[in-house]
Amino acid sequence: MKRRVLALLAVVALLGAACGSDDDTTESQPAATEAPAATEAPATTEAMAEMATHVDIDAALAADLDNCVDAPSGDPIRVGMAMDFGEVSGFADIPGSQAVTHLADLINCIGGVGGRPVEVSVQDIQGDPEVTARATQDLLEFGAHFLIGPPFADFGQPVLQVTEGNVPVFFAASTEPSLPDVGANSFLVTFDDTRQASAAAEWALEQGHTRAITFSSPGPYFGYNPEIFTEVFEAGGGEVISDQNYVPIEDVDFSAQVNELAGIAQGDEVLYSAMLAFQVTALRSQLEAQGLAEITYLGTDAFEATGLLFAAPEESEGMVHTTHAFAEPGGRIDLLLQSYADRHGEQLESGTFAGLYADSMLLGIQGMLDSGSDDPAEIGAAVAAIESFEGFTGEMGYAGTNGIPDKPVSIHRVVGGVDTLVANWE
Repeated sequence: MKRRVLALLAVVALLGAACGSDDDTTESQPAATEAPAATEAPATTEAMAEMATHVDIDAALAADLDNCVDAPSGDPIRVGMAMDFGEVSGFADIPGSQAVTHLADLINCIGGVGGRPVEVSVQDIQGDPEVTARATQDLLEFGAHFLIGPPFADFGQPVLQVTEGNVPVFFAASTEPSLPDVGANSFLVTFDDTRQASAAAEWALEQGHTRAITFSSPGPYFGYNPEIFTEVFEAGGGEVISDQNYVPIEDVDFSAQVNELAGIAQGDEVLYSAMLAFQVTALRSQLEAQGLAEITYLGTDAFEATGLLFAAPEESEGMVHTTHAFAEPGGRIDLLLQSYADRHGEQLESGTFAGLYADSMLLGIQGMLDSGSDDPAEIGAAVAAIESFEGFTGEMGYAGTNGIPDKPVSIHRVVGGVDTLVANWE
């Protein structure tokens, strides 16, 4: 998503801060993970052989950090994270960095990657492009084999300017189409906005919707997603009967738009936007007051990111949104969240996004294993050639994609206050 999506999200940031310690949210110096203390539990030959070709995620998730194998002693795999812990990006970068450092501990607990420990260094870029550039340089001096970057292009571009295409950068939470570029060693770990808006339109058509309303605002995220939705929906035989303009983040009074829609809407349309969650619920309340009670509300990943689903699920009832994965009970995301909570005594915020950051680290490591090299250029080339990788957020591949993974879009509906999987849209 774009930087503007979260500029207002003091609410989400406060929710995250309420669930974390001061150390979790304000650390600005590099924080390197260390391999857990060893016990006498032996590592099996079979496990070590398997770790030489890929990370055994399930074995890592089953690790007991109080009963680890001998600490790995090979050359470390160094992971650099340029993270923004402020109000703009903290919704993703705080749980993301926590998930990565915890997963590194779990991997080290089962003997590392082919006997090599994973070390993670986190730098807080403080929502400042100049600080971002300095932090990136510090991570390169740390010896990072690859980097995990912040969600928004405003800060992602300074990272790429410093790396100059020499070190792979994984943007874990961004759907910004301008960031990925194999030539710059730059990769998304999410689908992009074209993919999520197209999936939403195709899903709406499959549900039998023939009429749609969009709410948009000029620019990338808030304008681009409705634009793509309209193209795909109308190409599939649907009709967008009205596109209403609004001010992202600010508008909660939609009386002018509602009065216009009351004269043309039948009440059974699908309404698509990239609105923040609290704006969608305000709009629905005003439309329902006009008797338009059967509209299907369909949104983007901003819906989950802006937190209303978790703060007041009853206000989100029935709403549909695209997002990056489904944290099914007993699945990998769920197990990662449980493992973190058991170890740290608190919950990771935004589990889906935590899974994206964990996948970012695993993709970098897979590039090292596939290339058999610590050379960042060869690591990036190996990642670009990945045809199938399955981590926490579903199967993905990069071959022929110029840095945008080929992966399904997860479509959810809030049912009984619970975020429920509707479809994995290929």
